[in-house]
Amino acid sequence: MTSSTATALLGVGSRVKHPAYGVGVVTKINKAAYQVCFTQHGLKDVGKTYENWEIIEAIPAETQVSFTEAEKSLMKVLRHWSDINEVVPLGDRWKNGVMVLKPGDEQLKSKEIPIDTFFHKIVMVRDRIRVMEQRINSNKKMSDEEKVDLQQYITRIYGSLTTFNVLFKYKEDNFQGEKSK
Repeated sequence: MTSSTATALLGVGSRVKHPAYGVGVVTKINKAAYQVCFTQHGLKDVGKTYENWEIIEAIPAETQVSFTEAEKSLMKVLRHWSDINEVVPLGDRWKNGVMVLKPGDEQLKSKEIPIDTFFHKIVMVRDRIRVMEQRINSNKKMSDEEKVDLQQYITRIYGSLTTFNVLFKYKEDNFQGEKSK
């Protein structure tokens, strides 16, 4: 059903289909626009008066859940079902920083790498591990025992990457390995 968003305010969690961005979910309502997380294009602002999208499921504005809860739920679903790379902020203290790799041999030249570049690569590794985890979980040819075995390796990989947690701005973006009992 195509509907004018100007007549009825959409609430957080409403599902829409945009002609250019595809399927998405309203995650936040601003003064003049909806913030929508699209499966293929990430977060986009769409004006409240925009009329060219299809409203798949309208949730009334008065039954909104908190943005934080909606965002967490939506990100969990998107991580599980897509290859989307999320934007993860680098900790403020590292912005515009440089990582220096200094060889033990004084004769050799040091290498400097912008921390932003290094951080981006760490986040890409994490995203690819998540995709691998999703593919393992959805593989119909593997037994549950094989899936659990591979999941344990993935957990250990995350544990090995916890050294890089110091780079993340928010604790919820950190790598988490096996919890000690």
